[in-house]
This record gives sequence, structure tokens and C-alpha cells, in this order.
Amino acid sequence: GSVVFQNGETVLAHVIMHCTGYKYHFPFLDTNGEVTVDDKCVGPLYKHVFPPALAPSLSFVGIPYKVLPFPMFELQSKWISGVLSGRIKLPSKEDMMVETKTIYDTFEALGIPKRFTHCLGIDQVRRISVTNVSPCEAISKRKHIKCYLS
Repeated sequence: GSVVFQNGETVLAHVIMHCTGYKYHFPFLDTNGEVTVDDKCVGPLYKHVFPPALAPSLSFVGIPYKVLPFPMFELQSKWISGVLSGRIKLPSKEDMMVETKTIYDTFEALGIPKRFTHCLGIDQVRRISVTNVSPCEAISKRKHIKCYLS
């Protein structure tokens, strides 16, 4: 494919990668308020990927941090492609919102600031279980990464 810039220049491209780092800011994305950023929390996002009101047509890859980034993002991408192809079915928008709100409410009740919503750390293996392959199995198959679960 090709990319055409505002100045009219065209370049051939096989991949377009938009990297924003960990400053969640999407000025190019108009969601009519369905997706917001508040204290570094992008939400609401079902399992850090799908905004319930806009799923499956909008998804995010790479929001979580303190993770094994490339295996996690690969699994997120495979989940998204499975959903878009019809191989994987998402819960209803209502069920996704209830689950997401429950997690957000639990964090709030525990006094965990919103900015830690996407900090998965050691909990990432449990929280990325979205495919038919166990996350531990999927991650451990990647380039000598071993997964230890208690």
C-alpha cells in the first residue's frame, strides 16, 4: 500500500505504526465521548481492548503497561482479528460494560487511583485470558519466555 501525506508526497508502506508512548491522548479519534482519558485511564475498555459501546469496530492494542509487551500485544491482535473475523464472539455490549464497571468500581473501593487501571504487572497472565489458548501457554511458546504460575 501507500501513504499520502498532507503535502502530497506518497510513500510505499507495508506497516503503519502509531506510537504514543504512555501518554494516552487521541486527538485524532472522535468517539462522541464514548472513550475518554481520565488520570491515564482510557475507558471504558473491556479487557483493556474494546470500548463496549463501539465494539468491535474500535479496539486498542498496547494500552496495558508493566507487561511482556510484544507477547501481550500479539495476543491482543489475535483476539481482535478473531472477533473481526467472527471466530470469536464478544459478550453483549451490556455484559462488557458491567464487567468493566465492576473492575473500575473494585479499584475505586480499594483506593487504587485510575492511573493504575492499565498497570497489569504480575497479574497480566490472568487478565489476558481472552482466547482459547491459555495466556501462559501462548506466552511461554514465544522465544524462550517461561511462565511460572503458582
